[in-house]
Amino acid sequence: MGEDLFWAIRGGGGNTFGVVLAWKVKLVPVPPVVTVFTVNKNLEQNATKIFHRWQYIAHKLPKDLFTTVWVMKVNSSQVGKKTVQAGFRGMFLGGVDELLPLIQHEFPELGLAKENCTQMSWVQSILYFGGLPIQTVDILLNRHALPVSSLKAKTDFVREPMSETGIEGFMNMFLEEEADFAITMIEAFGGRMDEIRENELPYPHRAGILFESSYFVQWTNEADAGLCINWIRRLYSYMASYASKSPREAYYNYKDLDLGTNNIIGYTSYEQASVWGLKYFKNNFKRLVQIKTKVDPMNFFRNEQSIPPL
Repeated sequence: MGEDLFWAIRGGGGNTFGVVLAWKVKLVPVPPVVTVFTVNKNLEQNATKIFHRWQYIAHKLPKDLFTTVWVMKVNSSQVGKKTVQAGFRGMFLGGVDELLPLIQHEFPELGLAKENCTQMSWVQSILYFGGLPIQTVDILLNRHALPVSSLKAKTDFVREPMSETGIEGFMNMFLEEEADFAITMIEAFGGRMDEIRENELPYPHRAGILFESSYFVQWTNEADAGLCINWIRRLYSYMASYASKSPREAYYNYKDLDLGTNNIIGYTSYEQASVWGLKYFKNNFKRLVQIKTKVDPMNFFRNEQSIPPL
């Protein structure tokens, strides 16, 4: 298919350039046993301070340890009250006896204990992080239709730590009524990501990023759509002070049409598409447009945020 096209479809939106019929995947080695953990902290348990500390160390942890924080509204210990929970989750490529001293040294504020940890195979960790029962992995082959619901997602990449005051304001937004079915997944970067050049693949968000924040809100009643979408837009607006800038980077797989769209009918200029394209691909966007112009000059494969030809 050629080096340029092969580069483009690995992160530049396969549906932009054609139909991908098959992949050949190069696997990487993992140990027989990995350790997963979850430690939940709510506002009354210093979630704000612990997350503030996490920002400074998560991207510096060894490559064998991945951590993420899930923020959502939960029931408080006080009857009829709500609070906000930060769930600190992670996976370590090794046993619990190696993990505990590592966390206790690097991140003692978390208070990780052996009872928070579970050892399993790597493929079982897919079940764990997917919220599925830890049983035979054959469950991954099941294909059932999901309940009908709607979802809006937005994303940010953060390069500088947030202040405690900023974190507190962010978490307090989850106490609002519209956030009953909202979650933010915050994934630490660093490690191998710091070693990959921005232009090695279309996905450019690599070195220097502390974490990625993915904001989600869900609703089942169409009458709630306006309130939920307005809430997530306000959350995104709040995070503008803390997110990456020039451009404010975004993750292409969670399409956010708020960032800008192509013309549904007729020609879309490079300048118009750059409004959203630079956020997803940074300087790689120009090369993607050049490749699109070569392989699909008539723009047969198109959608609201597909790469346009020149």
